[in-house]
Amino acid sequence: MFDWIKNINREYPEFWKNYLSLFETKSSRFVVLNTETTGLNPKKDVIISFGAIGVKNDIINIGDSFELIIPQYKYLHDNDLSNEFIIESNLPKFAEPNAIEELIKFIGNATLVGHRIHFDIEMINEVLDKMGCGKIKNEALDVEVMHMKLYDITNKSFSIEELIKTYKIPKNDRNSVLEDAYLLALLFLKLKSKLGFK
Repeated sequence: MFDWIKNINREYPEFWKNYLSLFETKSSRFVVLNTETTGLNPKKDVIISFGAIGVKNDIINIGDSFELIIPQYKYLHDNDLSNEFIIESNLPKFAEPNAIEELIKFIGNATLVGHRIHFDIEMINEVLDKMGCGKIKNEALDVEVMHMKLYDITNKSFSIEELIKTYKIPKNDRNSVLEDAYLLALLFLKLKSKLGFK
């Protein structure tokens, strides 16, 4: 009943206070985010990896990228899922709270871009809530919605694969969350140009 009082008096972690302070100014940076999860239910499923890449002044900045794995061993064990990918990967591995903290530091006050980005944000917000933080404040753009707006489509959904094919974006055989984030960044720049917004 008095949750709002608890929220007013809540002492946020230092990284979250730093994050909130960034929104006093607007960023010209976009962060294209690709999140791999165990399913589509934010209440039950978990994040297992992130790939993100910065875009500024219509340039994809390879040096401004972020990729990590969250070893969700307990979830995978309890649901009889393989954890071979996690064990064999050379990517940095972080416990869930540390991974989210690193992600929040990376995205800053950038505009987030992704495919069905609001699902990614919902998954991140679930973890932030467990960490005693608020919800993500970043503005967000969805490449699927941008495509639908461009062609005035309201009755169909589009997978990443369909969109990449439609806009003739070359895809190589290597498949990783960061590679997919890069493809999404290329897609975003094409859509941004076609829609004519800065």
